[in-house]
Amino acid sequence: MAHSLSAKKRVRQNTKKRVINRARKSVIKTQLKDFDEALKGGDKKIAAEQYKKLVKKVDKLSVTNTMHKNKAARIKSRMAKRLAKQKG
Repeated sequence: MAHSLSAKKRVRQNTKKRVINRARKSVIKTQLKDFDEALKGGDKKIAAEQYKKLVKKVDKLSVTNTMHKNKAARIKSRMAKRLAKQKG
């Protein structure tokens, strides 16, 4: 348990940040599931739209400290490969 005032404040800040980060990560996971469903559905147009939405959300998330920029790039790259594979 934290004893000093600054340590107690840090605990409060970490709790708030944890909630925010979990919500942000949940949005990405949901978007990934939507993209997967669109790919499985076979409609290329819908899959491309879902990919575009996914990229937008991942880019916004990587600007914050929630997700590292390299992880965001890796997700985008993998999903782009899957989309191209489905189209071809």
